[in-house]
Amino acid sequence: MAQRSVLVTGCSSGIGYDAAHALAARGWRVFATCRAEADCARLRDEGLESFVLDYADEASIAQAVAETLSRTGGTLDALYNNGAFACPGAVEDLPRGALREIFETNLFGVHDLTARVIPVMRAQGHGRIVNCSSVLGLVPMTWRGAYVATKYALEGLTDVLRLEMRDTPIDIILIEPGPVTSKIRVNSIPHFERWIDWQASPRAAQYRTSLRKRLYQDRAPDRFELPPAAVSAKLIHALESPRPRARYYVTTPTHAMGLLRRLLPTAALDWIIAKG
Repeated sequence: MAQRSVLVTGCSSGIGYDAAHALAARGWRVFATCRAEADCARLRDEGLESFVLDYADEASIAQAVAETLSRTGGTLDALYNNGAFACPGAVEDLPRGALREIFETNLFGVHDLTARVIPVMRAQGHGRIVNCSSVLGLVPMTWRGAYVATKYALEGLTDVLRLEMRDTPIDIILIEPGPVTSKIRVNSIPHFERWIDWQASPRAAQYRTSLRKRLYQDRAPDRFELPPAAVSAKLIHALESPRPRARYYVTTPTHAMGLLRRLLPTAALDWIIAKG
C-alpha cells in the first residue's frame, strides 16, 4: 500500500507542529509547511519534509502546491489547513487594514490552497480536507473580534463546501479546538501593537486592566487547557477513520459552548460568555 501523504500548514509550533510529528510517527508522508524558512529548516533537521507556505502570498501557495505534487508524483491524500493568527482588540478599534490582513491568512489563503488541491483529489478519486476552526467559530468572545470573524467565516465556507462535495469522493471536515497550549497569544502581540491604538481608545482603561495584562504577563494555563496532542488525536481520527465526522470538538469549553449555543437564547448565552 502506498504511503499516504498530507500537507499541513502552520507547523512552526503548537497544533501544527504536533500534528506533523504525530502523523509522521503513524507512517504518513508529511509535508510540514511554515511561513518562515528558518522554521522549515528546523523541521527538516527534525526529520520532516518542510518548505515555505505563506497563506497571505498567492505565489507562495502556488509554489508549495507545485512542490508537494512534484514530490508525490501528482497526488495528495489529505490537506490540514491549520495556520492562523490573532489580532486582539475591541471591534470599534480595529482598522480596516487589520481585518484585511487577518482575513488574507485565516480565510482567503485557506480557500486558495483548498481550491488548488480539490482538482488533484478529484482526479485521483479520493481525499480529505480538514480545516482547523475554533470554539470561537461557534461563539464570540470579547477582544477577539477579528479572529472570531475569520473563524465564523471559515465555518460557513467549510459547511457549504461539505455540502457541495457530497457528490465527490472528497471528505470535508472541521476541527474546533478550545483552549490549547500554543504560541498564539505571544504571536498576536506584534499584530496588536501594529494595528490597535489602544491609548486613544475610549476603552483605554479596560485595555490596561484586562487585555494588556493577558497579552504581556506570564500566566498559568487557561482552565481546561489541553496540549496540542489532544487536537492531533482528533485529526488522526478525521484522516484515518473509514467514516469521519463532519466536525470534531476538542476541549470541554467547545463541547459546552456547542451545546449551550443550541439550547439557550442569545441573551442567556451572552450572559454566560461575559461571565467568563
